[in-house]
Amino acid sequence: MKKIGEKIYTWVDERYDLSPILKFMSEKNVPVHHHTVWYYMGGVTLFLFITQVVTGILLLFYYRPGADSAYESMRFILTEVNFGWLIRSIHSWSANLMVFFVFVHMFSTFFTRSYIKPRELTWLTGFALLALSLGFGFSGYLLPWNELAFFATKVGTDIVGVIPVIGKPIMAVLRGGEDVTGATLTRFYAFHVAMLPAIFTVILFVHVLFVQKQGMSEPEGLSKTKKTMPFFPDFFLRDALLWMIVLNVLLFLAVFYPWDLGFKADPFSPAPAGILPEWYFIFMFQTLKMIPAHVLIFEGEVLGILFFMIAGLAWALVPFWELKSKRKGLSNPMNIVGIISIIYIIIMTIIGYTS
Repeated sequence: MKKIGEKIYTWVDERYDLSPILKFMSEKNVPVHHHTVWYYMGGVTLFLFITQVVTGILLLFYYRPGADSAYESMRFILTEVNFGWLIRSIHSWSANLMVFFVFVHMFSTFFTRSYIKPRELTWLTGFALLALSLGFGFSGYLLPWNELAFFATKVGTDIVGVIPVIGKPIMAVLRGGEDVTGATLTRFYAFHVAMLPAIFTVILFVHVLFVQKQGMSEPEGLSKTKKTMPFFPDFFLRDALLWMIVLNVLLFLAVFYPWDLGFKADPFSPAPAGILPEWYFIFMFQTLKMIPAHVLIFEGEVLGILFFMIAGLAWALVPFWELKSKRKGLSNPMNIVGIISIIYIIIMTIIGYTS
């Protein structure tokens, strides 16, 4: 078996010269310090994206987009296809965990200031991946064509329509008309399985390329005697072990807490009471609910949308405006901004679920 492997390697190496890649992997080192654990968050996010792709492809074998077929095909997957319910639950749970770990990865990068020169573009591509992850969640939510997803999408696209000047055209593009219909479902299907994965894959490749080229960022203030470990096999095996742990968590959640399909969407029925978007949109949704209908001469909802747009742009451009200070820890102005952001998101999410 070993000789067969050597022959295959020799055959490939003669044609593609693998020695530079192997040399890079053997010489690449990862810094070891008390923040090293955060290096694994990007790998976990990558693993969950791969899980999304694999389970999504399996679901595509049976899923049929359309107002008259989407819900029925999902019910067929859950009840008739062998392990269909498991694949669907893994897909749904991994989507939520992926968004969670994208947020963890982003904030860990923020607090360790891994976005400063020369890693500005790494931060920008990471922010783009966060935005696309939210786009995956929003577009995929409607595909089962159930009651909750239908009305949540209607509310979400209504909010998009509030954006001054460009809101109405964007809403029309998203919906494929004035209302949420089968055309909306078809468009969201195209976004979810074609457009967003293609863009995400390209940006992910660039993001990983930047990280590999520049190496792992080291937090400031470390001792001059730096400890490192080889990327391969030490860090790689630790990363693989964490992937296995995450896979077990996914299987546990999918088996013991399978994702519910709910009732089929009926555009002519009233919206259910207490309709809510996915958890990662709750803090924005709750903020818009709490803003008065009118603030001076402005519509409150418009001000809320503009606030989140400006805040999102400012967060994306953090490497170019960061507040430099000699103070460290919790007193650092940038850390204060990050802590306030986390507390705000958590409090608004809790209020959204409990109010």
